[in-house]
Amino acid sequence: MTATLTRSREREPEQLTGGRRVPVARACRFELVKLLSQWRIRLLLLACWIAPALFVVGVGQQSTLPVDTLFGRWMLASGWAGPLVMLGFAGTWALPLLTSVVAGDVFASEDRLGTWRHLLVAVRSPRRIFVAKAVASLTVLLLLVAGLAVSSTVGGLLAVGNRPLVGLDGHLLAPSDAAVHVLLAWVCVLAPTLALAALGFLGSVTLGRSPMGLLVPVLVSLAMAVAQMLPLPVAVRVALPSYALISWNGLFTSPQQLGPLLIGIAVGLAWAVVATALAYALFVRRDFTHPAHDGSGRRAIAVGVLPLVGVAAASFAVVAATTSATGSGIEQDKVERSLATAFAHLYRMQTDQLNRPAVTEAQLKATASCGKGSTRVAAEGPGNDWRCVVTWHLPGVEAPGQAIYQLDVTPDGRFMADGDGPKEVNGYFLVRTPEGDAPNPLWPVGGPPAQGATPPHGVTPQPGKRPPPRGGGSPRGPGGC
Repeated sequence: MTATLTRSREREPEQLTGGRRVPVARACRFELVKLLSQWRIRLLLLACWIAPALFVVGVGQQSTLPVDTLFGRWMLASGWAGPLVMLGFAGTWALPLLTSVVAGDVFASEDRLGTWRHLLVAVRSPRRIFVAKAVASLTVLLLLVAGLAVSSTVGGLLAVGNRPLVGLDGHLLAPSDAAVHVLLAWVCVLAPTLALAALGFLGSVTLGRSPMGLLVPVLVSLAMAVAQMLPLPVAVRVALPSYALISWNGLFTSPQQLGPLLIGIAVGLAWAVVATALAYALFVRRDFTHPAHDGSGRRAIAVGVLPLVGVAAASFAVVAATTSATGSGIEQDKVERSLATAFAHLYRMQTDQLNRPAVTEAQLKATASCGKGSTRVAAEGPGNDWRCVVTWHLPGVEAPGQAIYQLDVTPDGRFMADGDGPKEVNGYFLVRTPEGDAPNPLWPVGGPPAQGATPPHGVTPQPGKRPPPRGGGSPRGPGGC
């Protein structure tokens, strides 16, 4: 009697599946339908495809701009600035949260519901189950990221229009070029997104029904964000997958700084492959007959954490061996070159807005001399004590012009150059343009990554401070010396 029941149970999966395993495509569709049937996933899809457009349009109706973000000061000048502002927000907050909700719970939900036995009976292959769940999760994440990009772009174009975009070093990008660069920037952040999703898979598989698996992508992303802001060696920060969430801004300089971006993408993909492989190995070796599986803390450390630490160490070794990046990567010549380049581009923009005779960067011959307030302090590294004097020349004018800037350089290489006189050049005042009143482009100034440097390629622009209330600044001045 017992032998008969045993043979009957062994034949049960074959009877339910027609004597063969369920194809991977069919299993993927099944998992995708399961994900899309959840109310929180539907709510996230709705929010990602609508909220960014409403945000960008709403900002277009305000008298102040989010100038504390990259490209925030240009949101009223070009519709292509909106998706870049949203990209900066997504890299810090949205993408880690989305990967936690989707990838961090895709395996743990089956543990909480106790449905592994039914799923195994239907599919008859743990390997196919893992592939189906991973593919379905990544498909949903792609839809969410696409929603953020498309919605913010549509909102920006509707609110402001298809206008040229000012790059990080002050040069103008034609609308067609801006569109290509914005698309590439969003594509580049898919690599760190895949890394966070893979960490979510690993946490969901390793920790079982524990809610800590859901928090793994958020906690790891927060830790890496803090590491990017600490005065760590540049090779350490470049070796983290979160670096691609910062280095995409190299697409918006002239010439483009692709070295850091490619390194960040490669590191992100390496983390994604290793974390996914670890999650797969743990999943296919799991004992699904244990109804109260909660994961193992010791196994999480031995199998999940230590290999990723090894990947980070290997990435650091490769970056340190293949580049000349040492220390903080923030050096005097890089800061001077970056500030002078940005000033020259933005000076031309100011000249055009004030209807003065056109001048080229070659004619300006802008240079910068920077220090940290004392000859006893080495002019390198982050800090808010950088002080620079920019010098330029105008055709037909013997005396050179000079402007003073106070710089705050952060550990990740971004800087904010606050104009400190003369106020007619780099003070805050409004300039009337065909598109409406706009702040003086020389207040504040952000600079491009230094050309020809190794990671982090000098400095990248940090948004300036929020302008004073309308009417509180200087009147429109002559603009040049």
